[in-house]
Amino acid sequence: MLGYYLHSINAKQALEAIAKGLSCIRLSTDLNLSERDFSLSDQSLVLDDDNRLSIDELKRIAKKTQRIYLCRDGDMVPLEDRSSGYYKLVPTSGAPLLEISGVKMHISKGTDPFVSASEMAKQAVSKGDKVLDCCSGLGYAAIAAHRLGASEVLTIELSPEVMGLRAQNPWSNDLGKEGIVQRQGSSFELITTMPAISFDAVVHDPPRFSLAGELYSEEFYREIFRVLRPGGRLFHYTGNPHVVKKGSSFVDGVIRRLKAAGFKHVKKVEHLMGVSAQK
Repeated sequence: MLGYYLHSINAKQALEAIAKGLSCIRLSTDLNLSERDFSLSDQSLVLDDDNRLSIDELKRIAKKTQRIYLCRDGDMVPLEDRSSGYYKLVPTSGAPLLEISGVKMHISKGTDPFVSASEMAKQAVSKGDKVLDCCSGLGYAAIAAHRLGASEVLTIELSPEVMGLRAQNPWSNDLGKEGIVQRQGSSFELITTMPAISFDAVVHDPPRFSLAGELYSEEFYREIFRVLRPGGRLFHYTGNPHVVKKGSSFVDGVIRRLKAAGFKHVKKVEHLMGVSAQK
């Protein structure tokens, strides 16, 4: 086990149980993947012999509603990286989401980040497919593609900070399974080194345009088209449901450039804030 993951909700549950004088509590300490019983002793939550949280420590966690703490070896540290910008994992009722400098990198309103990434994968991936996952973040779409029966998934992430956080995220553990290959680098650069007609499906979930405009360019779309086999499918997350629904020069420009790159059957997928297309 990587450690114990605590955030405001389960810290508050532990505090309430201590206040009631209970001797144990059932909690999820792996971010909603499972639950187990823990002892409450001497006004503290006992995770194991080396990890015991006092009321004051639990109160500190409870105050930070948008932060996850990893407890192990007697230490309690937030799951974040401030070395270049501000990267952190944020708790939800399901899988955690990635936030970079205050911007959420997942669809989370009314859904779960893992579920929404799985829906994106379903737009493009079929059983037996060889899949390219550009800008993979925490790797949820890559894991979903693998679970859909993809024969191989190549997943690319530029940020070493993101890769560091996902190495600590229990929901990303399946990235280590056979059939998933992780690469760190620029999707814009790495795709040019890949053979033509080498993938059956591509999931493209880039940062917003202001941060990575080249990943929305016709040049990049032509590279995606080149590496896809005939009939291959693309799902491209574009963000902002209002922009996708109402239409805008931005989304219309994405569609226009995809068509110029050779794609057909290009259409908006409003509930996933993106565009699907086929070679």
